[in-house]
Amino acid sequence: MQIDIIETTGLGDRSYLVSADGVGVVIDPQRDIDRVLALAEKRGVRIALVAETHVHNDYLTGGLELARTVGAGYAVPAGDTVAYERVPAADGDVLEAGPMRLRVMHTPGHTHHHVSYVLTDADGQTQAVFTGGSMLYGSTGRTDLVGPEHTDELTHAQYHSVRRLVDELPAGTPVFPSHGFGSFCAATPTSGDSSTVGDQARVNPALTQDERTFVDQLIAGLTAIPAWYAHMGPANAAGPAPVDLSMPRPVDPDELAVRLASGEWVIDLRSRTAFAAGHLPGALNFELAIANFVTYVGWLVPWGAPVTLLGETGEQVAAARRELVRIGIDRLAGAAIGSPEALAAGRDLGAYPVSDFTGLADAIGTDPHLVVLDARRDDERAGGGVRGSLHIPIHDLPGRLDEVPAGDVWVYCGSGYRASIAASMLARAGRRPVLVDGGYGDPDTGAAAAGLHARPATT
Repeated sequence: MQIDIIETTGLGDRSYLVSADGVGVVIDPQRDIDRVLALAEKRGVRIALVAETHVHNDYLTGGLELARTVGAGYAVPAGDTVAYERVPAADGDVLEAGPMRLRVMHTPGHTHHHVSYVLTDADGQTQAVFTGGSMLYGSTGRTDLVGPEHTDELTHAQYHSVRRLVDELPAGTPVFPSHGFGSFCAATPTSGDSSTVGDQARVNPALTQDERTFVDQLIAGLTAIPAWYAHMGPANAAGPAPVDLSMPRPVDPDELAVRLASGEWVIDLRSRTAFAAGHLPGALNFELAIANFVTYVGWLVPWGAPVTLLGETGEQVAAARRELVRIGIDRLAGAAIGSPEALAAGRDLGAYPVSDFTGLADAIGTDPHLVVLDARRDDERAGGGVRGSLHIPIHDLPGRLDEVPAGDVWVYCGSGYRASIAASMLARAGRRPVLVDGGYGDPDTGAAAAGLHARPATT
């Protein structure tokens, strides 16, 4: 048997194609199924089964469309109510595809009806386990996504589910989770790129802590939930529409100027330093970086609001389009391709300075009352911040811009990515930002190295 990993780095997720004797099984596919189809063709396999470990809360599934496209069975946990025909996967069921067998284990915690799939061959030998949002690498899936009233119950269930996997599976069984590679579906940060059941028995908190400690620490460590998550579960239960990866409608400079003047979400995909050096006034900078772009567009743009993309090339716009459809941002208002100078059509460009933490330290030395904005999350801020800085997480900033004092505003975050978004928001509001481009915690160039780290965090 061969297990191929299909990475979706922008969301921190993995899907899998398992193949043997010309037959394939797909686990937890993302919405852009062309990647899966291309891989199946490369392997020379016919996809006979598509299986979901749970109804996902962080992306739209491609499972329903993939199963219909190739004529495969579509397995979804039996306890979930969905609006389409499926193979109900219940605890103890065995799903067959060629020489492969998938034994269903009910492993609640990430959701109520979450299941894991134990892969065995025709002789009953265990080959792997697909754990979805249950057992992750050094962590577990978060337990607060189906409603706060269920969090305590599901956290206890998660503890027992992970222990069941260890109790019932051989220690050498490879573990293949769907979440945990930067996904906000992980309860705590994960570690490593591969693991086995035996490895997890030694390092996973659900297996090294008592139940009360595990529950208390997991719940205490839960971070903010990205805004788009609220829409994914219902859409996946209803059945997502077939994916559309076509290019958005072209927008000319005159129409673009109208959209910018009206305050629409016009997103510039260029690097943060290029944006700072020159951009269309009113545009917002969401750099098309693999690990952050879709997360923060989905988190900050109001659901259903018109979005226009600005790209230097068609390939850049197409890549952004692919990222966005994965979370259901389908109806883009359009796209404009070209340099800022070309798209401005003679209008003036905006710009603002870029510095680093050393530059920030020098500026504070000159003006101790300098306005400094920390755009990180609450859990990051709890570990410290630049002394005297104002803390407003980036996902709260659109509704709290009026809390930022007048004058120049130096903006930082954990890497510079969110700071760039915040700086562009401030610039759109007529403020004068300075982007601190660097990692707060970098040992050589971060806040501590510049003598700015204050602990506990100040406000």
